Amino acid sequence: MIFQNPEDLDDFVGMRLVHDAHTVLIRGSGVDCVAFHPTPEPAGRLIVMLASRMLWDKGVKEFVEAARLIRGEDQTPRFVLVGAPDVGNPGAIPVAQMTAWSDEGAVEWWGQRDDMPSVLAQASIVVLPTTYGEGVPKILLEAAAAGRPIVATDMRGCREIVRPSVTGFLVPPGDSTALALAIKRLLASKDLRATFGRAGRSLAEAEFAESVIVAQTLAVFRTVLSDGRFDGDPDRARDLT
Repeated sequence: MIFQNPEDLDDFVGMRLVHDAHTVLIRGSGVDCVAFHPTPEPAGRLIVMLASRMLWDKGVKEFVEAARLIRGEDQTPRFVLVGAPDVGNPGAIPVAQMTAWSDEGAVEWWGQRDDMPSVLAQASIVVLPTTYGEGVPKILLEAAAAGRPIVATDMRGCREIVRPSVTGFLVPPGDSTALALAIKRLLASKDLRATFGRAGRSLAEAEFAESVIVAQTLAVFRTVLSDGRFDGDPDRARDLT
């Protein structure tokens, strides 16, 4: 079994769902470091961005609350939500609620976008205040590869890419005040944003680039296929563990 973070792996082993010898840790699905590349921070008002499925569990409400807190003191930063509600998911945020937040003026809702490299290039800070454990969030990998500082919750998966005070900040889940304070620290310092962004890019290239993840995955396949238990019958592949 391949796991994307060590905590999920430890849980499965601890519950005796899989033997430790049959586990492999490959952190994340990789990121295209060519498509997602550093660009200069845009001039003008800073954009703080949450890009995700619009689910309550992704911390969208906490993001809106943090935006209200910050914009109550300073109207300059823009807070942007990118993504659509996950139709059929019981945790989906109703479109009416998304529209109401946007009409209120605390946040902008850009909806579903398919041009994420150009979208992230418009951001100064990328935020993911998820309240549930992730594998390794793709948006955080993309943000790091794009050279953007990150604020995320201290949850499994997020901890793999957010190195505290190196690539970004981790805050407690569900705490909009702590989220606002972390965002304010980055809004206040262009040098800190640039430092975190450079560190994130280096980390993405070294540990999370698609070429790295593909090589690790193929190595697992080669090891399994060379141990003599697989004779080429696809129906037997499920028995390899």
